[in-house]
Amino acid sequence: MNTVYMDNNATTKTDPQVREEMLPYFCDLYGNPSSMHSFGGQVGQKINQARESVTNLLKCKSSEIIFTSGGTESDNAAIMGTLSSYPQRRKIITSRVEHPAVLTTCKELENRGYTIAEIPVDRDGRFDMDIFAHELDDNTAIVSIMWANNETGVIFPVEQIAKMCKQKNVPFHTDAVQAVGKIPVNLEKNNIDMLSISGHKFHGPKGIGVLYVRKGTRLSPFILGGHQEHGRRAGTENTASIVGLGKACELAEKYMHEENTRVKAMRDRLEKGILKSCPDCMVNGCTDSRLPNTTNISFEYIEGEAILLMMDRFKICASSGSACTSGSLEPSHVLRAMGIPFTAAHGSIRFSLSRYNTEEEVDFIIDKMPPIIKRLRELSPFIKV
Repeated sequence: MNTVYMDNNATTKTDPQVREEMLPYFCDLYGNPSSMHSFGGQVGQKINQARESVTNLLKCKSSEIIFTSGGTESDNAAIMGTLSSYPQRRKIITSRVEHPAVLTTCKELENRGYTIAEIPVDRDGRFDMDIFAHELDDNTAIVSIMWANNETGVIFPVEQIAKMCKQKNVPFHTDAVQAVGKIPVNLEKNNIDMLSISGHKFHGPKGIGVLYVRKGTRLSPFILGGHQEHGRRAGTENTASIVGLGKACELAEKYMHEENTRVKAMRDRLEKGILKSCPDCMVNGCTDSRLPNTTNISFEYIEGEAILLMMDRFKICASSGSACTSGSLEPSHVLRAMGIPFTAAHGSIRFSLSRYNTEEEVDFIIDKMPPIIKRLRELSPFIKV
């Protein structure tokens, strides 16, 4: 079998329709979209069309969309730009299971004297609303909580959180990088002030993202220079990637139902097949409120990296919840925050599917995982088989 790719929360295959949409803007339609002449003007019109495609997916206004280089820039811009707009406030609220784009930024800001309140999650990865309500106060400059966790797929109650922030007049940002394209998002019907997305998470190109900023939200410009992106993010637009992102948004809206039916059914069958055939394994995170494509499974007493290496022999691509690849022996900060036992957290594997996966691939993984796990447990110093 060819490569079986189930690491779609890391990145996705660029849809061929997206690629075809982008190609003319590398060589044929290369004009500067800010130019006065019609050759550049037609490029500017295409950027406007792409912006409309984004707004159709997110259900917002085109003037509220700022194109960025991706989710990390969008997260940084939302946090740093808000702090500049509220210099008298010195507190930031986030969660313990955020993406490093948010947590690392908050750590740096803590070094600069800001108070960081990291809201815990429970064993199922659910956000603690009671502690959040206690922490939310008049000194809070921004609340930044992800919409869905990248490791477990657990969905957070961001609309409720945004409503509470609105009542306290506190700006709310959500990292929706994993949510957009997989579950419906309607920004007209909630109080979310800022939202980050990244094109390569839903079959668009890498290096392009969006920061949504609700009209009236105070946010300082984060790249100074020209007039681009309403003066908030200067620099000549990444035209080809913006066009590709627009097409990816159109396709995401088209395939949303498939994500939540066929893809979800494949995820569930894969999960049940592994749990049935591999002893001493468990699903991490609640199963009643999570992304339709994601399952995080812990295999006790063995290392996630060893599992991945054995899977790679069969050309199966997934990811580990452990941070060992970075030289650390500590398991995932997400699983540690959830209180997953050490023997299980080290052996966690995330499978994240897409519309390009097939039933045959699911069968292949279900067939290959039991002997992989059995062999590694035979070699494990922690148990006797």
